[in-house]
Amino acid sequence: MSTPLIKATGLCLERGGRQLLTDFELQVLPGELVLIEGANGSGKTTLLRSLAGLSQLAQRGTIELGGGPPLYLGHRAGIKQLLSPRENLSFFCHSHGLDCSGIDAALDRVGLYGYEDLLCQTLSAGQQRRVNLARLYLRRGGLWLLDEPFTAIDREGVIALASTLQEQVQGGGAVVLTSHQDLPVDIPLRRVTLGVAA
Repeated sequence: MSTPLIKATGLCLERGGRQLLTDFELQVLPGELVLIEGANGSGKTTLLRSLAGLSQLAQRGTIELGGGPPLYLGHRAGIKQLLSPRENLSFFCHSHGLDCSGIDAALDRVGLYGYEDLLCQTLSAGQQRRVNLARLYLRRGGLWLLDEPFTAIDREGVIALASTLQEQVQGGGAVVLTSHQDLPVDIPLRRVTLGVAA
């Protein structure tokens, strides 16, 4: 059996004095696409941030990584407005020890050819979102944790992103994501539903 890319055991999450998850278990193997579902406020974003090591809301439980640190993309664009798309991705590559030579190709893949050197503050919300998503083309494999990745992108962008998710899992990586949209993918999808918010 493959080594899990991530394994959460007995995870308990609390936010604002309210218990979100109690004794939550999750194991993700290479080649899996996992959709985290649940009502607003049920803890989807908090869970992803905890799995990424970005939240201190875990009261109890363990999170074990089997394939290095995951790549986390939040539901906000997560870019520096006074930098260009190329500069944002260069910063990302340097901070993650990645090769910068694929930046222009990544921007081309997300439909930002010709926008590489404009300040991100001049781009539309959808274009800024695409700068964030271009990071997926720079770090393949391993585990991706994606919070609402289809937000603020057009139909063409949705189809392209779905294809990228398929390439990731078919190449031996894994994806855990949240989404309010149906996923247009032709690969098995495992659904994990969180409890309804109180």
